[in-house]
Amino acid sequence: MSESNEIPIFRRGFGLKEQVREDLAQDYRSRLIEEIRSRGNRLQVGDLTILLAKEFGFCYGVERAVDYAYETKKQFPQRRVFLTTELIHNPRVNNNLREMGIGFLNGPGEGDCSIDDLTPQDVVIIAAFGTQVPEMDRLQKKGCVLVDATCGSVVLVWKRVEQYGRDGFTAIVHGNYKHEETRATVSRATQFPQGRYLVVWDKPEAQRVCDYIRTGKDKAGFLKYFDGKCSEGFDPDRDLLRVGVANQTTMLSSDSLEIGAMLKRAMADRYGAAALGEHFRSFDTICSATQDRQDAMLEMVKQKLDLAIIIGGFNSSNTGHLCEIASQYCPAYHIDEASGILSDCRIRHKPVGRTEPIVTEDWLPAGKLTIGVTAGASTPNRVIGDAIERLLEIRGYALAEEGLVR
Repeated sequence: MSESNEIPIFRRGFGLKEQVREDLAQDYRSRLIEEIRSRGNRLQVGDLTILLAKEFGFCYGVERAVDYAYETKKQFPQRRVFLTTELIHNPRVNNNLREMGIGFLNGPGEGDCSIDDLTPQDVVIIAAFGTQVPEMDRLQKKGCVLVDATCGSVVLVWKRVEQYGRDGFTAIVHGNYKHEETRATVSRATQFPQGRYLVVWDKPEAQRVCDYIRTGKDKAGFLKYFDGKCSEGFDPDRDLLRVGVANQTTMLSSDSLEIGAMLKRAMADRYGAAALGEHFRSFDTICSATQDRQDAMLEMVKQKLDLAIIIGGFNSSNTGHLCEIASQYCPAYHIDEASGILSDCRIRHKPVGRTEPIVTEDWLPAGKLTIGVTAGASTPNRVIGDAIERLLEIRGYALAEEGLVR
């Protein structure tokens, strides 16, 4: 526990891991996944081969956040408990928390309670993405108990961005400017008088920034394009003189690295290699869990998959990027639950680059198949196991009670 203005902020849980272990196992454990792991992440059933990526599902930061939420409810059974927003981007986890009696200040169930209506007796859990500085200030002023489940990898990015702000470097963040994590990250820059930020979604947007750094042309067009994606009063002539690169932890790591290199080249072209240190900073803020899952996806697609199933919330950034990787090698389907596998003819999934799911017909070929399966860092093993069980079911196979295929 740490304190600010004598208001407790719990950052290490409540020492109740053993007390919530059984509940967590019941909600999120999968014997089928454990069985597949024991078989070298491979399951062969008749003419169907299922390959499970070497790294998938819950990362440490997500597991910690879910643990804290369950511990918090156990610690304060008689108090109102709220989340700032979705704890993580997984519908089953958030639905479970709601069924436990945990409300939401934002996101699903918005309107459960507003910050203005909180009392010192209430408990608020900060989601794994973190929260914006102004919102944190408001929560502390209300005097409620705060449980901080912010992912440690996100906090590391914040520290870099805060340093940029202190030193008068504009933070250029590779991310989705609407994502909770990115909004929380950029708010760390604007705490400081010289703090500025600009959010770029992809390499084409980064190229726009590079072009302006090199030429300084079309200021009005630049500001119009990045409206809403930069700090208030952003002036590219002033605010692109010194820049520091950071990223939303769930982005495609190869893109983040390339965007950093693009900006470095642009600053070197503008100011010269000798002066680069005065104008450009870059630190490795790529999340190791995100990297591990992307590397495992790249490794799995080398095995000549007929198709890939990627499981995770439709609003999960890291899940979407796993699907993006897989889709370069084979048909890839991002589903949020086993229920998305409607039949052997129809699947409900979110295509790469789309914001809403669609239903695709004739998605599953007949005959011998090798299907790769992975999941985003917010996806519980139970959800992954359910999806694999559904794949087996539509091919005419069933599971014994102990989780083995029969």
